[in-house]
Amino acid sequence: MPKMLKFTELSKETPVKEKINNRVSNFNEIYREFIDKKAKEQASRCSQCGTPFCQVHCPLHNNIPDWLKMTAEGRLQEAYEISSSTNNMPEVCGSICPQDRLCEGNCVIEQSGHGTVTIGAVEKFLTNTAWENNWIKPIVPKTELKETVGIIGAGPAGLAAAEQLRKQGFQITVYDRYDRAGGLLIYGIPNFKLEKDVVLRRVKYLKESKIKIIHNFEVGKNAKLKELTMKHDAVLIATGVYKPREINLEGSNLKNIYPAMEFLTASNKKGLGDAVEEFDNGNLNCENKNVVVIGGGDTAMDCVRTAIRQKAKNVSCLYRRDKENMPGSAREVLNAEEEGVKFIWLSSPKLFTGDKKVESVLVQKMKLGEPDTSGRQRPEIIPGKEEIIKADIVIKALGFDAEDIPTLFNEPELEVTRWGTIKADLKTLRTNIKGVFAAGDIVRGASLVVWAIRDGRDAAEAISNYLVNKRKKIIAA
Repeated sequence: MPKMLKFTELSKETPVKEKINNRVSNFNEIYREFIDKKAKEQASRCSQCGTPFCQVHCPLHNNIPDWLKMTAEGRLQEAYEISSSTNNMPEVCGSICPQDRLCEGNCVIEQSGHGTVTIGAVEKFLTNTAWENNWIKPIVPKTELKETVGIIGAGPAGLAAAEQLRKQGFQITVYDRYDRAGGLLIYGIPNFKLEKDVVLRRVKYLKESKIKIIHNFEVGKNAKLKELTMKHDAVLIATGVYKPREINLEGSNLKNIYPAMEFLTASNKKGLGDAVEEFDNGNLNCENKNVVVIGGGDTAMDCVRTAIRQKAKNVSCLYRRDKENMPGSAREVLNAEEEGVKFIWLSSPKLFTGDKKVESVLVQKMKLGEPDTSGRQRPEIIPGKEEIIKADIVIKALGFDAEDIPTLFNEPELEVTRWGTIKADLKTLRTNIKGVFAAGDIVRGASLVVWAIRDGRDAAEAISNYLVNKRKKIIAA
């Protein structure tokens, strides 16, 4: 049986990345999977520390040291069971979580200079091994309950809540406005980070667990929110946030300036075999074009790396701060740099020029000044320092805000915050409407997938408590 604490004799190893020329020629995931032996070796490097900071800094508080120990010992099914007990989508988190900012970035042996345990890669290995060995079975609750729950949104928060509630025996219906379940996982994140078969496999498992998913269903059009509250014993709003933040500059109305989600959705739909008119007519296809992406988060990295794979002539990324202050994953920035993306740090667009279509971007140079209220240095314009960058297509990746849910759902009484997110009690996740709960980005604001899963699990617990207490009151009466 392998011993743990092998970080002093075994160096850190990550899964092999495909060679750059190979990976930019297709949309396949760029990291090869660990083989059994390597996964066990890397798991054995865990120091089994008394205070596992990896677990503390994981939004799901995954019991990482335990499942690493079991992996090292070859107890893979037990390791998977512990991993999945706190995470509804371990294989997804293993692929797309920014481990460098969360678990791995806070690993004790990383802090001591030995290189972090490659937690994400082992997590992904465990779950894929579980699928391959048929360890993952459809949910069969001990007792079927009569209460029904309607969930609006088939993204990570909604699907996590659906699974947790189904395990308890509740009857679940998920309503989603798209033609496939998965939300951001399907239409927002490119295949080279998360292959769509991984998401579709998870959705199939949920459907086989008798969770009903209704596609192409828009609340407010197909049914009002009030009608869903009459149909179900509880309703969860888990729509996410998809309204793109705008950049109101001269020339913003020119053609070929697109929000990030429109660009990424078109690319992902093509990858899924759909006909996409705006891509097929060349508008959302970057081939042989000068591409400018504005933004510095993970969505911006998805856009620049997608443009590279679409055979763009040049891809430039404008970010108003420097590399050290980028909000996106450092790993994704490195991948983008390797693939040929040009980063123009400390720069911000001033105006877009062109006749009917955008032809160039006038960029103003910035410097970092005094910290703002968040503690980050505030970017300031350097007067008179500007440059012009050619642009056949501009993609705005500036983040997302909440849509006007009360108007969309035809429910003006639904309370929202000043940011447009749904106002929900932080402990119970209840909205001001009886029996209606809200969770995920539509409450938190745009955030990570792992936080959406956490919020979905919390919502499931809150809804379960609400329905059980409601049942007890009816029996007592």
